[in-house]
Amino acid sequence: MPKRIAAYGEVMMRLQVPGYASLAQESHLNYSFSGTGVNIASAIARFGHTGFLVSTLPDNPLGEAAISYLRKLGIGTSLISRGGKYVGMYFLENGFGVRPGRVTYTDRLGSSFNTAADEMYDFGAIAESVDMIHFCGITLSMNDTVRGQMKTLAREVKARGGTVVFDCNYRPSLWGADRYDFAKPHYEEMLSLADIVFMNEKDALYILGMETTREDRNEQLQELIPQVAAKYNITVASGTHRKINGDNTHSLRGYLYTDGVFYFSQTLTFSVHDRIGAGDAYASGVLHGISEGYEPGRTVDFAAAAAMLAHTVTGDTPTANEREVLQAMSQHMSDVER
Repeated sequence: MPKRIAAYGEVMMRLQVPGYASLAQESHLNYSFSGTGVNIASAIARFGHTGFLVSTLPDNPLGEAAISYLRKLGIGTSLISRGGKYVGMYFLENGFGVRPGRVTYTDRLGSSFNTAADEMYDFGAIAESVDMIHFCGITLSMNDTVRGQMKTLAREVKARGGTVVFDCNYRPSLWGADRYDFAKPHYEEMLSLADIVFMNEKDALYILGMETTREDRNEQLQELIPQVAAKYNITVASGTHRKINGDNTHSLRGYLYTDGVFYFSQTLTFSVHDRIGAGDAYASGVLHGISEGYEPGRTVDFAAAAAMLAHTVTGDTPTANEREVLQAMSQHMSDVER
């Protein structure tokens, strides 16, 4: 059955340098609107669910442009508040070969979303309107007001029997000095509220301070994720491992852990056109699989294929529908490790 799925997060203006030029070389930029919440809500809508965004946009022509763009993506805008004057912006330079891509942010903290007071949201009404809500660790890093809004909304949804989703998406540069000590209690609180979590062994090691004697990433994952799930009463944990190859291709493998069992997708190797937003495509694939009652192995295969397709299109926001993802999936069954 289709679900009502919301994502709480900031709408950002993406300003992209064409081709593989640098900001210093190019005099033209292409703009669009994006953000983790935008990507999740849009992908969910393409999979046949009702996707909402919970956010705040300025009440000016820039905000109107963003609203228009979101509607073209199929995102429900009824839960978006209007106020303030600014949207956050970032500049994207595409990488090539040994030169990595680069994202440069402007003053995100001054955006309408990051300065919105609690009164801008009717938390109870929002919680009544959705079956599931997605939160992101990038949003968690912004400021105390936004963190409080995340936690309040998560509690309201959970109290009404809804599903809370949290993507760790830890970015050290956003947390400032003493970042690990500062971030850890906020992550722990969100993990305790979440039913579905997106993370891997690096999050367990560096955010939560867990320890392991194993050196192989896959072995670390299979040791630490069950401990995290048990401690925070997490129903589903999922994530990916990525390898960047020397020929400008990437290899990606997804995992899903539930009911004490790991499920792994096959390793997919593909060329990369635009990497930004692929993690959101993967997360959306998992949420769709769970909402549709897919078997766990099929869910992780679907999510990995959705992430692969997201690398093939320009822009942050995934564009594939369910039929296109199913066409891209391999016929091989996922591995199961007990």
